[in-house]
Amino acid sequence: MFLTKKHLSRRTVLRGAGVALSLPLLEAMVPAATVLAQTAAGPKPRFVGLFVPHGMAPGYWVPSTVGPLAAELPFNWKALEPFRDHTVIMSGLHSRSAEPPPGVTGADHWVAAAFLCANKPKKTAGADVYAGTTIDQLIAQKIGRETLMPSMQLAVEDPGANSSNCGEGYSCTYTNTISWSSPTSPLPMELNPQVVFERMFGDGSTAEQRSTRRKRDQSILDSLTGSLSRLRGDVSGADRARLDDYAENVREIERRLQIAMKASTVAPESMPVPIGVPQTFDEHIKLQFDLLALAFQADITRVGTLLFARDLTGRTYPECEAPTAGFHGVSHHGEDPRRIAELSKINQYHVKMVAYLVDRLATKKDGDGTLLDQSLVLYGSNMGNSNQHVHYDVPHVAIGGLNGKLKGGRHLAYPSKTVPTGNLLLSVLDKYDIHQDSIGDSTGRLEDL
Repeated sequence: MFLTKKHLSRRTVLRGAGVALSLPLLEAMVPAATVLAQTAAGPKPRFVGLFVPHGMAPGYWVPSTVGPLAAELPFNWKALEPFRDHTVIMSGLHSRSAEPPPGVTGADHWVAAAFLCANKPKKTAGADVYAGTTIDQLIAQKIGRETLMPSMQLAVEDPGANSSNCGEGYSCTYTNTISWSSPTSPLPMELNPQVVFERMFGDGSTAEQRSTRRKRDQSILDSLTGSLSRLRGDVSGADRARLDDYAENVREIERRLQIAMKASTVAPESMPVPIGVPQTFDEHIKLQFDLLALAFQADITRVGTLLFARDLTGRTYPECEAPTAGFHGVSHHGEDPRRIAELSKINQYHVKMVAYLVDRLATKKDGDGTLLDQSLVLYGSNMGNSNQHVHYDVPHVAIGGLNGKLKGGRHLAYPSKTVPTGNLLLSVLDKYDIHQDSIGDSTGRLEDL
């Protein structure tokens, strides 16, 4: 390890004109001859919650055996094969919280909000919404107080777009967000990567200053050239390489945001897109995931959520192997094998995007491991076979190491219609040292998780 005469704080921020640049973990932030776990390099836990509606194609996602994962994963999970040792697939769970309360109609398509709280949302189309505090926010309260942004809530579909016609007596709020800071406080999911970037790196700059910088194609790093040069002279060769890589990542995201800003002046007819939002789902979600990984690397936040799509979305995914199939439409496949196969291709494409984020975390060093070693990424849905609108046998996967608390390479199968998803959420909270008697509809814990 490089023994620096100058010890840097983990909270070191470089400041320029309207810019605040948090830094990745450097060797210079670790005092010489100090036990790693007692320093800034001590592993910090991270959490990511990812929700997708409409379940998964039957026959394409449940592993054939219980226990150790085979080298070849089911079709829908193929993209996770490089991360098999960090992956836990769960089958048989019951999303009871997505079912209507007794004597109440509707709810099938309006309760994404239940995903991370396992509470049945109150049936209302008014302002008196009520769901539950979600686990991402409970985790943020525990581990996010030291960071610039306690949590990040991201989306890739405009809540104002005509992609969902909220009805059946349920507020659109329940399908517009999966993060709730309290049972009555839904948090907005940020659609625009430009806004996310400026929240991460802005330092009180005005909207006019930010606009001028973008029009001139300036980087936020331009005003930090001197500070970065001086810092590079004070640190080891390994730290210089880490700083250079981090700065390159920032510049690359800025470049893509500039392209999005210029290209989005004409939005596609099928999906209204605000200025600054990439026109394609593929580029949009990758930008959001790149920003989240960068925020984890710089310890700007340790908690993130992302909503893949809103219920009843008619979105198509040209980059997948079923490029013309509308997501909601094909989810009602009528048990037609050809339609089920189309749905599976959309499912597989979504998992490829999850794998994109996982790869970003796996390739970023942090202390003695990687960001993936420190993280738990939870991806799932609240439906099983969406053609039948059933909420049992729902797909979930947990990916990461969470500092040794999550053992990967396994398929955990539970008896159908028996184990509520609240048990999973309660078990996840335990892994962040948040110990509650229950959450939502939980009846116990997944001891084998």
